[in-house]
Amino acid sequence: MRALVTGGGGFLGSAIVRALLVRGDTVRVLARGSYPELTALGAEVVTADVRDRPAVVAAVGDVDVVFHTAAKAGGWGDRREFEVINVGGTENVIAACVERGVSRLVHTSSPSVVHAHRDIEGDNESLPYATRFTADYPRTKALAEQRVLAAAGPSLRTVALRPHLIWGPGDRHLLPRLVERARAGRLRQVGSRDVATDFCYIDNCVDAHLLAADALATNAMASGRAYFISDGRPIGVWTMANRTLAAAGCGAVGRPVPAWLAYALGGALEVLHATFRIEREPLMTRFAASQLSHSQWFDISAARRDLGYSPMVTIDEGMERLAVWARASL
Repeated sequence: MRALVTGGGGFLGSAIVRALLVRGDTVRVLARGSYPELTALGAEVVTADVRDRPAVVAAVGDVDVVFHTAAKAGGWGDRREFEVINVGGTENVIAACVERGVSRLVHTSSPSVVHAHRDIEGDNESLPYATRFTADYPRTKALAEQRVLAAAGPSLRTVALRPHLIWGPGDRHLLPRLVERARAGRLRQVGSRDVATDFCYIDNCVDAHLLAADALATNAMASGRAYFISDGRPIGVWTMANRTLAAAGCGAVGRPVPAWLAYALGGALEVLHATFRIEREPLMTRFAASQLSHSQWFDISAARRDLGYSPMVTIDEGMERLAVWARASL
């Protein structure tokens, strides 16, 4: 098929690009930078921003499916940027698909759209969207997902995938920050519980995206729906952090800080950063404190049933691959 990947230079986006090329698909990338390594593999790279609707419309021309992975992530940042990138950018992608007659749209969402500051243990897609958000990332991702699902119709089939904490070789965002804080002695456990949490290995996440695109071509019942995606085995978030740090060859997580204290500290730091217009993300935020102190694992039966998804790479196998990559790259 002919595919467009927005955010194709990122961790997930570039992995989707490579997987599509390996199976013989024609791939165009829309990204803000230039990526000669993807061009060398055979992808067409269009340097543009999802906020630029004419550029998105032009990039969408003559493709069969769009994988929309571009987003502004993080628990802190300019509120307006989150809105214009995550919501406005998604609206541009939807409008471009409609205008150019694209038949399928696979949107990368997040389980944080349903995070309600409580434990979630084995719940499914019947969970409602959260009504109170402590960060603009989950708030705008929820709005974007709703736009995508509402756009589903006879001429455009859409699906939203909700992978939780994507990890593995090639991660230049989460893992480096984890390693940096551990080496600086600034990585502390939040709360006394090793809360059970879903993770999604990069290859499993890519596989889910390709399966979703293929399912939309043959199964109209999958259109207009969201699906949780994970490795299929919840694991303690601090156990996972320590295993990841061990794979990267550095220290372990420090002693616990009470969850209430971390949440209060996050709120205070947010006020401080906002008051003095400090752009970098605070050491702790309310969103991070809540996420790290509550169980978050989900039933992926719907993805198994409708998309044919089954996580192929186990956490143990993924850790072995991560260790090999980290030794050479970090």
